This record gives sequence, structure tokens and C-alpha cells, in this order.
Amino acid sequence: MGSNQTWITEVTLLGFQVDPPLAFLLFGVFSLFYILTLLGNGVILGIICLDSRLHTPMYFFLSQLAIIDMSYASNNVPKMLANLVNEKRTISFVPCIMQMFLCLVFAATECLILVVMSYDRYVAICRPLHYTVIMSWRACTILAVSSWVCSFLLVLIHLVLILRLPFCGPHEINHFFCEILSVLKLACADTRLNQLAIVAVGLFIPVGPFCLVLGSYSRILLAILSIRSGEGRRKAFSTCSSHLCVVGLFFGSAIVMYVAPKSRHPEEQQKILSLFYSLFNPMLNPLIYSLRSTEVKGVLRRALRKERPM
Repeated sequence: MGSNQTWITEVTLLGFQVDPPLAFLLFGVFSLFYILTLLGNGVILGIICLDSRLHTPMYFFLSQLAIIDMSYASNNVPKMLANLVNEKRTISFVPCIMQMFLCLVFAATECLILVVMSYDRYVAICRPLHYTVIMSWRACTILAVSSWVCSFLLVLIHLVLILRLPFCGPHEINHFFCEILSVLKLACADTRLNQLAIVAVGLFIPVGPFCLVLGSYSRILLAILSIRSGEGRRKAFSTCSSHLCVVGLFFGSAIVMYVAPKSRHPEEQQKILSLFYSLFNPMLNPLIYSLRSTEVKGVLRRALRKERPM
């Protein structure tokens, strides 16, 4: 290693490089979205915990999704907001690595929880007589814990491989958070093993879960089409329509991010697409479930009636 290389202790997150008036406008808009994300997911989580009628497997997994969305947004957005209004946009290297690690864990866990939710809908529609046996509370707990543990262990592979690298610059990350590919650019050593690990883990998450979700909904669609009653088909589809919308948002964003043609400024394009995972998807998920779920709307209406003065 050359003598002119220095070990880095902090890096600069370039974020969105815009003029100050636009930066303050973005700060206001993104702050509002962040507040709505926390409020919406917090309300969903609260009513699921407090109303015993929502103590079902479907809403148990929805509560896991709400926790993940709040955690994912809180991991990335506050630092992005601070950097929009501060001239100094530095972050210490250890917190940067932790931000990267947690971001990957939350993303991978959400991916697996969406698969579990699709399996729950498959059992509910295709095997309704065995639903309570298959989706027992013990099974639900095992599935949820396994999703978190599996995600943690898979992302731990990336962390171990990254910590073995020497980092000596450059001192800038052209992103609004410590995204793994951007962090690897700071290394002054061969990162081919890291790139291989990213591809290998990427085949397991999200490609594997996406195929499982497609398989589950293919079976669900065939089951719904076999129902003779139009009312029965409508009711069966309504039980999984909200989850299908959330799945479409999550995996649709991934497809656009990795398949869409690159613009003249690919790094800026990546920042905008990353906003969907960090801010827009977590904000929209509780809105989708509250609008599509009659149970959630019913609980909210009853809660609002109780708050009204007599």
C-alpha cells in the first residue's frame, strides 16, 4: 500500500446536491413524509396490539411489517434530513458501517416477511379448513423469528467480508446513506469477493422470495377462479389485495432499480429509487392496509367515535 494512503475515520455523504432553497423545500417535504411514516405505521401497530379482534396471523405479520418500515425509515431518513440543511455532511465510519448493516437487515427481513404473508394468504384461501392448524401461533412465531434471524445471518456475511478490507479513501459517498456498493468504493483492496457475495446473497434475497411470492399467488389465483360464486371470488380476492399491493410496491421498486435503463447520471437515479425503499414504501404501506382492510377501517371508526364528545 502506498505511503500516501490514509485510513479514514469519517466520510462525507454527498446526498442530494441541490441549491439551498430547494434543499430546504426537500427537507420540509421529506420531514412530512417521515412523520406520516412513523404515525401511520404506529397507528397500525397500536390498533393491532390493542384490539383483540386483530390478533390473527395476518395482522401479526402486518405488525412485523410496520416495525420494519419504521425501523428502516429511522435508519436512513434522519441523517438525510440533517444533511439537507447542514453544510457539514460527515458521518463517522463505524456508524456508517452500522447504518449499512441495519439497512440490509431491515430490507432482507421485509422481503422474507412478505413471503410469509403470501404463504399465510395461500393457506387461508387454498386450505381454509386447515388454516388454524397450519398457521398456529407457534408456527407464526417461528416464521417471524426465522425471518429476522435468517436476514441477520445473511447480512452478517457482508459485514464480515467488509470489515476485513482496508479503507483508505476516497472520503466521499455519493449517496444519502451508507449503501453497500458505495461503501465498497472506499476500500483500497480487491473487492471481488464482496461483489460475489452480493450476487450470491441477492439470488437468495430478493430473487428467491420473489419467486416464492409468484408461486403462492399463482396458486391463490387458480383457487379464486375455481370459486363459482362471484361474491365468494370477490371476498377471497379482498383478503389478499392489500398484501398484493404492498408486494407490488416492494418488488416493483427493486425491478425498476436493477432493470431500468441507466440514465446519464446513474448515481442520482439510484438515490431517487432508494427513496422508495427508505421513505415512500414505508409511508404508503399503512395507508394501503388501512384503505383495503375492512377490519382496520372498522377499528379506526370505532376509535374515532369513542374520541368524540357526547
